[in-house]
Amino acid sequence: MCIRDRYQRRVHGGIEQQSVKMKKSGLIKPEKISCELLTLTYGAIVSQIVQDYENVHEVNQKLDEFGFNMGKRLIDEFLAKSAKETCLNFRDVAETIAKSALPMFLGVPADVTNFNEKDNSFSLELKDNPLNDYVELPEALSGLNYSSIIAGAIRGALEMLQYRAKVEVVKDTLKGDDKNEIRVELKEIISLKLDE
Repeated sequence: MCIRDRYQRRVHGGIEQQSVKMKKSGLIKPEKISCELLTLTYGAIVSQIVQDYENVHEVNQKLDEFGFNMGKRLIDEFLAKSAKETCLNFRDVAETIAKSALPMFLGVPADVTNFNEKDNSFSLELKDNPLNDYVELPEALSGLNYSSIIAGAIRGALEMLQYRAKVEVVKDTLKGDDKNEIRVELKEIISLKLDE
């Protein structure tokens, strides 16, 4: 049995039943927020974290941590809403992130590039990053990885699927790069220990 199947059976049995009940009762409305609201809300969050920590390195860590915790929860929603087949290898994982998960949660697809020979590392190239809209980094914050929340969310989601990975923003249009690129490198497949 695949890790994803075990995870879904363990977690999603109860979630799907609760979700159906809540939708029928009218407590959940599947509405999407506007891209502008997301962008401005995220900008306010980053601004507050910058004020609280002042050290750009600490701000980058907090944004990544924030994204990691979001990703751990977003994977549940993704698996419940998508009709994706089980990923057979890390290339399938990459394509699922780029063509299904990012469009579902960020509103933009990505291109998968730069797979290494071992097929355990790849890049996601986003032509457009809605989080960067209306944003200019001041010189004092040139080291800020503004979109590291996306990298953190990918890392958190992968960890819930038993993939420990290093995920980082390597190119960002806010810093003058020609594209937005997130590098994903598989470090370990976490084994599940099931009680018998």
